[in-house]
Amino acid sequence: MTTTNEIADKIAAEQGLTKAQAKSVVESVFKQIADAAQSGAETSIPAFGKFKVKETPEREGRNPSTGATIKIAAAKKLIFTPAKAIKDALNG
Repeated sequence: MTTTNEIADKIAAEQGLTKAQAKSVVESVFKQIADAAQSGAETSIPAFGKFKVKETPEREGRNPSTGATIKIAAAKKLIFTPAKAIKDALNG
């Protein structure tokens, strides 16, 4: 697993920034993606992928312990679709 701090450390080393500056940049990027998602907008990062909000409707489910039917509320999910270059790198 890679953490925000590890990403920031790598960016700091590559770009000649302090770790604090790099962490601020990384957190700002994530905040912009989250803000766009909250407003329902899609974020597209060329050669990386797209973040978009998907709405799931209310549905019926079952409690696995009791078998009772329950309603599962409608929800919004943030989904990521990788770009072709990322898919190819993973599967190449």
